[in-house]
Amino acid sequence: MLASLLALGIVATPGQFDYPVARKGDVVEDHFGTQVADPYRWMEDVDAPEVKDWVQAENKLTFGYLRAIPQWKAIRARLGKLLVYERVSAPTKRGPYSFFTRFDGIRNQAVWYVKEGQKERILLNPNTLRKDGTASVNTEAPSYDGRYWAYALSFGGSDWMEWHILDLKTGKPLPEVLKWAKFSGAGWAKDGSGFFYGRYDTPTDGVGLQAKNTDQKVFFHKLGTDQSKDKLVYERPEKPEWYFQIDPTEDGKYEILGTSESASPRNYIAYRPTGNKGPFKELPGKVECNYNLLGNDGPVFYVLTNQGAGRNKIVSIDIRKPDFKNWKVIVPESKEALESASIVGSDVFATYLKDAHSQVRIFSLNGKAKGVVPLPGIGTAGGFGGLRTDRETFYTFSGFTNPGATYRFDLRTRQSSLYYQPKVAFNPSQYDTEEVFYPSKDGTKIPMFLSYKKGLKRNGQNPVLMNGYGGFNINTTPYFSTSVEQWMEMGGVYAVVVLRGGGEYGRAWYDAGRLKNKQNVFDDFIAGGEWLIKQKYTSKAKLACSGGSNGGLLVGAVITQRPDLWGAALPAVGVMDMLRYHKFTIGAGWMTDYMNPDTEEGFATLIKFSPLHNIHEGTHYPPTLITTGDHDDRVVPPHSFKFAATMQAAQSGNAPVLIRVETSAGHGAGKPLAKQLDERADMWAFLVKNLGMHPKL
Repeated sequence: MLASLLALGIVATPGQFDYPVARKGDVVEDHFGTQVADPYRWMEDVDAPEVKDWVQAENKLTFGYLRAIPQWKAIRARLGKLLVYERVSAPTKRGPYSFFTRFDGIRNQAVWYVKEGQKERILLNPNTLRKDGTASVNTEAPSYDGRYWAYALSFGGSDWMEWHILDLKTGKPLPEVLKWAKFSGAGWAKDGSGFFYGRYDTPTDGVGLQAKNTDQKVFFHKLGTDQSKDKLVYERPEKPEWYFQIDPTEDGKYEILGTSESASPRNYIAYRPTGNKGPFKELPGKVECNYNLLGNDGPVFYVLTNQGAGRNKIVSIDIRKPDFKNWKVIVPESKEALESASIVGSDVFATYLKDAHSQVRIFSLNGKAKGVVPLPGIGTAGGFGGLRTDRETFYTFSGFTNPGATYRFDLRTRQSSLYYQPKVAFNPSQYDTEEVFYPSKDGTKIPMFLSYKKGLKRNGQNPVLMNGYGGFNINTTPYFSTSVEQWMEMGGVYAVVVLRGGGEYGRAWYDAGRLKNKQNVFDDFIAGGEWLIKQKYTSKAKLACSGGSNGGLLVGAVITQRPDLWGAALPAVGVMDMLRYHKFTIGAGWMTDYMNPDTEEGFATLIKFSPLHNIHEGTHYPPTLITTGDHDDRVVPPHSFKFAATMQAAQSGNAPVLIRVETSAGHGAGKPLAKQLDERADMWAFLVKNLGMHPKL
C-alpha cells in the first residue's frame, strides 16, 4: 500500500498518514459567552480553488489507500454480479395506461415504461440524457385520464428539479420546461388542463447548490404555456421554511392544500371548492399534530391523524360541520403504530408497524374490519395505491434476506397473487433475520434486526456492521440491498437498530429522540453496540457503525462520544456542524428535530453532541471513511470537509481517517449505478482491511 501511495505523490509512514495540509483560519465566534473556534470555515466556499485543491488531494490519498487493498477488485466484481438482476416496480394505473419502471442492474438508471392492454413501450430512458448517467427522474405523476405524464428530472444528484410533460396520445413532449422546483409533486387538475407544483425563486447565483431555500410558492401550470405564464396560487411569506402542496381531490370537487412545518411531521389541511379563487379554509386541528387526507366522498373527508392518538387513527370529517365533536372515528388507535393508509375502491388499506415490521389490515369506509393481507414473513410492505374506481391494487414486500416481490390484490376476490418476482444471484435460504430487544441507557427497550449467514457462531469474532437513523419521524424497517447480501456473504452480520426519533412506535417514540432528547438516539445506538459485544456476536475490534444524513450525524456523534467502542466507522453525508447546519439550503427546516443553535437553549443542547465540536486532540479515533458528494444540496459537503480536516488533525492513533468525495453526485438519490458500485466496494474494502476480515471471494 505504501508503494501505491508514494506513486501517487503522497507520503505515508508506517502507522501514520501524511494528510493533505488544511489551513487553519482564525474564525472564533461568541455563543452566549462561550468562544467557539471554526478554523475551517473557509471550506464552506466549495468553489474556491483552495477547497477544490484540498478535495483533490484528499481523494488522491483515499483512492490510493482503498484501491491498494487486495480484495477490492474481487469485491467490486462480485457486487456487480449481485446487482445484475431485473427489478420491475409496482404499476400505477391511470385511464387505460399502467406506468412502471424496469431496471436491469446494468444501466445507471431505471427506464420508465407505459403499458396499454398487452402492449408496452418506453416512456423515458434517463440513461440517454447524460453520458455520465447522472440524469434521473426525481418524481413523476400521470394525469387522471393517463394522457399526460409529468416527470421531474434532477441532474448530478441535486434536489433541484425541472418538470417536463409527455403527451401519450401523440407520443411527443410538450415544449415547456418548469425550473427551480424542489420538494414538490405535481397535483393534476381533474380535467387534465394542468397541474399545481411548488417552486422557489430563481437563486441569484444561478446554481443555488448551497443557498438557503426559503419561501416555497405553489403555482398552477397550464399545459402548452411557458413557465413565465404560470399563475401564483399560494404563498406564505411569514412562514419562509414551510412546504406547500396543492392536490385536487379525485372527484375534482375540491383543491386540497397540504402544509408542513419544515421537516416536522406537524402539518394541517385546508381546502376550497374547485374554481373558487377565494382563500383556503383550514380543517380544525391542533397545531402540534399531523393530518393526511386519504380521500373523500363529496364533503366527507377521510383523514389519518395523530390528534388524540399518538399511534394514529383514521377519522371522517364532514366539512359542513367540521368541529371536533362531529368527527367520527373510522379506524381507532391500535397498540401498533398506524404507519400509512390508502383508499382503493371502497376499501381502506392500513399498514401498521409491529415492532418495526409491516402488518396490513383492511377496513370498510365505515370502519368494519374486512381482514388482513397475508405477508410472507418479517419485512416491509408498501404500495396499495389506486383510485376509487379501481378494482385492484398492487403492493411490494421485501426484507433483509428477501429481494422483494410485487403482488396484485383483487378487491372482489380478496386474494393476492404474485405479479412479479425478481431473480437474484444469491440464495436467500442460506441467511436468517432475527429481531432482538435490548435495554438502552435509561432502560428503554430497543429493537434491532440482525441478519447473517446461517450457522453463525457467537464467539465474539464476527464482523458486525451496525446501521441506524433515528430522526424526523422516519421509520426504519426491513429492506433488501444486494450490498448487504454481499456483506453477509463475506461473513458479516448486518445489524439495523430501531432508534428513538423515528415513528416506529408513534409520536411518543419520535419525541423521545428529538430536541432536548436527541442524546437518547446516540445512547440507544451505543447500548446496541455494547449489547452485541456482551452477547458475543462480536468484539470492539470487529464492530463497525454506519449511517447516512441524519444517520451520518449519528455515526459522527457515537465515534466522538465513544471512540473506544468501534473497530471502524462509515459516516455518509452527515450533519456534522450543528452550529451552522441551519444556514444552508433547507437546513433551517430541521430545527424541529435539532433545535435552533442561535438560541441559548439550542446552543447549550447542540454543542454537547455536535460531532465537529466534540473532536479532541490526542484521541485514538477508529478507522473512519467519510463519504459525501460535491453536489449534495441537502446536507452540504462542508459538513464532511470540516469534520474530516478536524479529525485528521486530532487523530493520535494509527487508524486512517479518510474522506471520499464523489463528483457529480448529491445526497444519494439518482446516483448512477457505476458510482454506487465503486462507492460500496470502497466501503466494504475499507471494512475488510480494518476489521481484519478474510472473506472468500
